[in-house]
Amino acid sequence: MYGVCGCCGALRPRYKRLVDNIFPEDPEDGLVKANMEKLTFYALSAPEKLDRIGAYLSERLSRDVTRHRYGYVCIAMEALDQLLMACHCQSINLFVESFLGMVRKLLEADKPNLQILGTNSFIKFANIEEDTASYHRSYDFFVSRFSEMCHSSYEDPDIRTKIRMAGIRGLQGVVRKTVNDELQANIWDPQHMDKIVPSLLFNLQDETVESQSPSPEAEKDKESPVELTERCFRELLGRAAYGNIKNAVKPVLMHLDNHSLWETKTFAVRCFKIIMYSIQSQHSHLVIQQLLGHLDANSKSSAKVRAGIVQVLSEAAVIEASGSVGPTVLEVFNTLLKQLRISVDYELTGAYDYGNIGTKIIKEHEERQLQESVIKTIGSFASTLPTYQRSEVMLFIMGKIPVPGIYPALGSANTGFEGSRMIQVMLLKSLLQVTVGFQTTNMLTALPSSFLDPLLSFTLMEDAEVRLLVLDILISLIDRHDNVLMFSSISIITDISVLKLKVDKCSRQDNLFMKKNAQRLFRHIYLVCNEENSTQRHFESLFSLLALLSIELATEEVVVDLIRLALALQDLAGEEALPVYNRCAIHALSAAYLNLICQLTTVPTFCQHVHEVIEARQKEIPYLLPEDVFVEKPRLPESLPKPEGDIVFLQSKIAETLGGSGYNTERLATPYIPQITDEDRLSKRKSIGDTISLQLEMDSRHSPEREQKTPTEQITFETLKQAIVDSVTMEEQERERRRLVVERFQTAPFEEIAAHCGARASLLQSKLNQIFEITIRPPPSPSGTLTAHGQSRSIPVYEMIFPDLCVY
Repeated sequence: MYGVCGCCGALRPRYKRLVDNIFPEDPEDGLVKANMEKLTFYALSAPEKLDRIGAYLSERLSRDVTRHRYGYVCIAMEALDQLLMACHCQSINLFVESFLGMVRKLLEADKPNLQILGTNSFIKFANIEEDTASYHRSYDFFVSRFSEMCHSSYEDPDIRTKIRMAGIRGLQGVVRKTVNDELQANIWDPQHMDKIVPSLLFNLQDETVESQSPSPEAEKDKESPVELTERCFRELLGRAAYGNIKNAVKPVLMHLDNHSLWETKTFAVRCFKIIMYSIQSQHSHLVIQQLLGHLDANSKSSAKVRAGIVQVLSEAAVIEASGSVGPTVLEVFNTLLKQLRISVDYELTGAYDYGNIGTKIIKEHEERQLQESVIKTIGSFASTLPTYQRSEVMLFIMGKIPVPGIYPALGSANTGFEGSRMIQVMLLKSLLQVTVGFQTTNMLTALPSSFLDPLLSFTLMEDAEVRLLVLDILISLIDRHDNVLMFSSISIITDISVLKLKVDKCSRQDNLFMKKNAQRLFRHIYLVCNEENSTQRHFESLFSLLALLSIELATEEVVVDLIRLALALQDLAGEEALPVYNRCAIHALSAAYLNLICQLTTVPTFCQHVHEVIEARQKEIPYLLPEDVFVEKPRLPESLPKPEGDIVFLQSKIAETLGGSGYNTERLATPYIPQITDEDRLSKRKSIGDTISLQLEMDSRHSPEREQKTPTEQITFETLKQAIVDSVTMEEQERERRRLVVERFQTAPFEEIAAHCGARASLLQSKLNQIFEITIRPPPSPSGTLTAHGQSRSIPVYEMIFPDLCVY
């Protein structure tokens, strides 16, 4: 009976007959469309049969693959695709299982054409939105297989390219199918990302000859493998949520590490540009944080590797300019500054411990390149910050700069003083990068004393490079209208109108800033000019600083003080303590600045006097003008006597000319004398190991009641040693005293403690009463009466008797 039924086609189930009828006798004829329409209608009419149709088609496809009848395989897959597109019933899940089983069968085949056929069918399936959820479907095999296809090494380059492109499209389909379905396996898990991302990067990196010079057949395709990979990678990153950014970026970092791609920089920068432009802008800071963490993890890698990571950070910061660095702004700069310090240590020691491998030798020029790259990156990050955050970063960096003897050194024990000096230079360069483009309407809040005081103290260091950096920082902070470009060199400007300077009226906030800080600025400018190792670059920066103060922050009082400062510099240059070049340079600086300020004040008689002196110098002593001093080969005399007569600017003459225009004549006639403070002396440090001799004397102006000056005390090594010993003894005594006080309060009875505190309070009150008796003078009595002894008695206000006219 069963044999008879098996032989009779009419007794076979209808769905099997409909499936058999879609296959022609000759596979080259293709799918029988009329019968396919019947099968589709049957599947829609009887959806409960859909899973059986899929199982039967899967059975036929497996048999045809085994028998190498690839024509029928293509027909079966075409039929499956059409059924999948047409049917969205609740029974679709079982049919999909059969469909995915057939796709898996094709992907496991050795024939490239079958792999590509299965991939194309999967992509069509990935674009379908299913009406019902699936709780048990797994895509692990497809992730692994498509990733493997992305790394295909098939001999024929054309077929290899097709297989790789099929693998890329397959991964794209897996992502589309699973990324938005919470019931599916999480595609963002590390086990999947570690396969997907490296596969995409491998193809993004592998720019073969075909992609550079494509064949006519390849030109018909819309995309090359690299273009397709980039589009797929962008789509993947664009779908990443906040919690998935880390899992998506970490494989990129590992791929660049494993293939040594940081050193070339180009591909790494390209990858992270794609990442930064593809992810949601509010998630950008997460990428920055991962890069910073990776930089920390590679602290002992070669300088080229670290420089590559820093270069990527710099490019990423520029892209992120539209957003923000994130909630941990100072952590970003702290990491970069730490890398700067590490690089300085490596450069000075010449090697570092590389774990079990041993000691690795450092190439000095590579470390220098890394340091410049870190400084540039700090500037890139700072350019993305608003003004108030930049001010915080400036304060943060300032707190990191070591000052020998004042702030703790950041250099390691192996680098010593030279390490601290190099870190000073590097951090000041970083600070200069942060100040580039810094603009604020309120200088008083943007540059508080906690920032300005230590910055100005660096102008007194004997290191010429440090002083120059500080001057450049001050110029960058004060210049808010890009006027500094007009003063790149020192020269006698006959007509400043050609410079087209942008001059705004000094605001109230700027006026308050100058009232508070002007004298300190002027004093430090004067002291910088008094340094013997100043170069042409220093004097050019000083001229720019003076010019910017006159343009950006000038009030009438500031202008008067600046003129007094310029005349004081002229007097300083007249002394023979400095080298001839410095004296000529200071004379030239003073002449150039007075020529500028006289045109800014627009007082004709002032301008006339300045021009007369300049003309006299041009005829008699041109080496006191910028044109002869600030050139490649200065034309200087062997000796320079103190100038006198028509070749010097006269303070009395200038005070007379400006007095007629409303300026403070009395202040103009007073010579400018800088006040040398303890800060100025303490800022001087030749080296940590040298003997430090400090001249400690107090100016009589600080103690007017004393007619005799405090004698000078010489502090040498022995006195410092004795001071250290005394300080240790005093610390021990203080510690013992504190111990006794604590013990008394812990063990003594309450009455004794209360009596002790009461006695101290009574003593304090008696002292206060004595002070009040001395300081409070009796107010004039309305009656004019005196006491019996002829002295005024202190009468409280409420006891006074006032005349009637004064009371209401």
